[in-house]
Amino acid sequence: MLTILGFAMIATFLVLIMLKKMSPIAALVLIPALFCVVVGKGAHLGDYVIDGVTSLAPTAAMLMFAIVYFGVMIDVGLFDPVVKGILRFCKADPLRIVVGTAVLAAIVSLDGDGSTTFMITVSAMYPLYKRLKMSMVVMTGVAAMANGVMNTLPWGGPTARAATALKLDASDIFVPMIPALATGLLFVFALAYVLGRRERKRLGVLTLDEALVEEPRTETVLVGAGAGSGKSAGGSGAGTGADLPGEPEGDGFQGLDPHRETLRPRLYWFNALLTAALLTAMIMEWLPIPVLFLLGAALALTVNFPQMPAQRARIAAHAENVLNVSGMVFAAAVFTGVLQGTGMVDHMAEWLVGNIPDGMGPHMALVTGVLSIPLTYFMSNDGFYFGILPVLAEAGQAHGVPAVEIARASVVGQPLHMSSPLVPAVYVLVGMAKVEFGDHTRFVVKWAAVTSLVVLGAGILFGTM
Repeated sequence: MLTILGFAMIATFLVLIMLKKMSPIAALVLIPALFCVVVGKGAHLGDYVIDGVTSLAPTAAMLMFAIVYFGVMIDVGLFDPVVKGILRFCKADPLRIVVGTAVLAAIVSLDGDGSTTFMITVSAMYPLYKRLKMSMVVMTGVAAMANGVMNTLPWGGPTARAATALKLDASDIFVPMIPALATGLLFVFALAYVLGRRERKRLGVLTLDEALVEEPRTETVLVGAGAGSGKSAGGSGAGTGADLPGEPEGDGFQGLDPHRETLRPRLYWFNALLTAALLTAMIMEWLPIPVLFLLGAALALTVNFPQMPAQRARIAAHAENVLNVSGMVFAAAVFTGVLQGTGMVDHMAEWLVGNIPDGMGPHMALVTGVLSIPLTYFMSNDGFYFGILPVLAEAGQAHGVPAVEIARASVVGQPLHMSSPLVPAVYVLVGMAKVEFGDHTRFVVKWAAVTSLVVLGAGILFGTM
């Protein structure tokens, strides 16, 4: 019964948000609360929610201070050179813009943090998509899939979890998977090309002059970078905004206002070194990530904006984004808390594993790869890698399949996982892009699942699983 109710709860949630009958926050809170009562454990709802909030509190803190830190870095101009290079390549061609989105998201994903990737990618590309009237779900979908493939880096989380759960070396899991992951990333780039061609066919290729005169010069469209006026980006509250210039520079748009008051060119190398040190500390695990971003945000604000009014302005500029994301994380804590506390997630996993035919034993790597696609979407990475993966590995070893092959197969679902409603970073992505979560889900699920299958097929082809 718990198995059926678990799947019913997830299905109800997805249907309601995809049909826009409920907001994600309301659905994440009310649906699990209702099912908790239906299960007969309504009296324990408070305990489940507190457990869920406690487990996700460090993530919420990390996201809050990461948004402030990288928001400040965007404000002061740290990423302007990278953005200018991407925009110069994109010009006003929808095809190039979509491909540029995938490339930028993949590059920024090297830091291993999805929230960082989405903040930088959306801040750079949002003005182009808005001005050319391109589909925002194409931007969010392509960015999420590129980040999902790159999320398999040893410091990204899933690979480290798989290594820990099965007592393996992370490099033994990741290095042989590089050809398969590279194939998956190439597929994302190819998909971006196809989607870009669709957008080009729908919109045509505008000259820069045509694109720039379609809307008033003073429209504020940039998410995340401040111009000192304190006006939010089109009402999103994700940043203070920056006006698109009225004339082209070089071969493309300026997505970041080169004259915004928050720029700190004299502190460029300080900010670059601070960011490099922060990312190094994250990778080396010198301190917990929430602590690192808390310290980094405080230092970045103090050095770049020593006056208190300027600091308050920067915090206020990114406050709505912080509130939206942290609120979504704590709402997701209700969902995960009820799933785990009632035992529904355990029964669902046992049912799935128990229904694997005996004849599939020698092919447990393939089975694990296929199961990882839906399971990492409906479960947290911790739940899958520490709860389900050991069971799958034990079943595989009973049929002579090495645990390391099971571990490699377990990471192929990450392109879809990054769009899971249980992943806090996805709310940064859709929030900054002003995209409904249901619209993003409808668009990305099929393509992300295909990307995961491409990685799985390439892994089998290359003999790594």
